[in-house]
Amino acid sequence: MRLLEEKIISEGRVLSDQVLKVDSFLNHQIDPFLMNEIGKEFALRFANEGITKIVTLESSGIAPAVMAGLYMNVPVVFARKRKSLTLTDDLLSASVHSFTKNETNEISISNKYLDEDDRVLVIDDFLANGQAALGLVEIVKQSGAKVNGIGIVIEKSFQQGAEKLKEFGFRVESLARIASLSNGEVQFINEKVGELV
Repeated sequence: MRLLEEKIISEGRVLSDQVLKVDSFLNHQIDPFLMNEIGKEFALRFANEGITKIVTLESSGIAPAVMAGLYMNVPVVFARKRKSLTLTDDLLSASVHSFTKNETNEISISNKYLDEDDRVLVIDDFLANGQAALGLVEIVKQSGAKVNGIGIVIEKSFQQGAEKLKEFGFRVESLARIASLSNGEVQFINEKVGELV
């Protein structure tokens, strides 16, 4: 998605050969126009999957997921990382290790928001090692629902997450695929020809 790639180039900051900071438009401050276009793109890519729910993880996945839900006309359910006084019974839960924060969190969704008839699109902001997406998949499976696709805003293709998810048989659609963050520069993979850009 060219618009997203341009935003990454203009506003993203490469902190190391493993870490890209995009807090000016996705992870802290949110660019509503960009999120609208991201939601529209996910809706187009998964239009034929019969999606009935979108599942994401708080907090950075919520904005792109909500915009996709708007275009797909389906509810969005987000997994919480922290226990709350109101989220205590009948929980679907999984453990997720965050690559960026180097911590493990228990994520949870109330089982009343997913059931075996749901066809779910999982949406996440970043894909590195695939732990967040796999945690969300685990929760969906616990509910009896089916994962019909995984939408990723930014994929770090030099890490193993996408391959891992595809090996499990999931359709993964990433809007920006980063080949490298070496030398402080972002290098993308061109979707049409699979070459570096």
